[in-house]
Amino acid sequence: MTGFPRYAIYFAAGADNALTRFGAELLGYEAYTEDEVSFPHEALRIAPDWRDVTADPRKYGFHGTLKAPMALASGRTEAELVTACATFAGKVRPIPLIRPIVDAISGFIAVIPAEPVDALQQLAADCVRDFDCFRPALTAEDRARRKPEKLSQRQREYLDRWGYPYVMEEFRFHMTLTGRLDAERRGPILEMLRRRFAALKLDTLEIDRITLFKQDEAKARFRIIGEWKLAR
Repeated sequence: MTGFPRYAIYFAAGADNALTRFGAELLGYEAYTEDEVSFPHEALRIAPDWRDVTADPRKYGFHGTLKAPMALASGRTEAELVTACATFAGKVRPIPLIRPIVDAISGFIAVIPAEPVDALQQLAADCVRDFDCFRPALTAEDRARRKPEKLSQRQREYLDRWGYPYVMEEFRFHMTLTGRLDAERRGPILEMLRRRFAALKLDTLEIDRITLFKQDEAKARFRIIGEWKLAR
């Protein structure tokens, strides 16, 4: 967590996808191009401090996490990780299909599956396992940053084993749109985001690729450096 550069295996919907444009407009940042994007007027009307509301997710770009950000272990290279991504994507597997909705999750608002999808849980678990050889050992400092005292016993075990607590059955796919909001603010913003999302008419979404994001240093935003369609 403290080393740089950092890499993450995420899902992003594709550079030309309407969902990608939807997320980029709301976050004010496009991870494919690294461009700043103007916020929708409707978002600014509902929340004049929209830049602050979206500050945390903006750093990461619009995505769904499959393997959480990590520095590379000693002796590992970016080229090796790129090769591993291509190998992973080339293995035939069921392509997860979700029914996406916008809802609150743990105090923030995100695009999430309307119901659990076994193939998506399996894809995320496979990413955690297959790419773990690239992750350096968890340091005491990084462990403390995760506030293990606030985690469940199982989450602490996963933190120690995989470097991240929200994996395996603790994993919940989400594509974050805001930072954490108190309940009073959340209602009007959620209504606005649901209205905008409904305009996409996106009844189903295939999680059909993995995308490699890179953060060069602590103050930098994550950017996309590779994308691989999953074999069918």
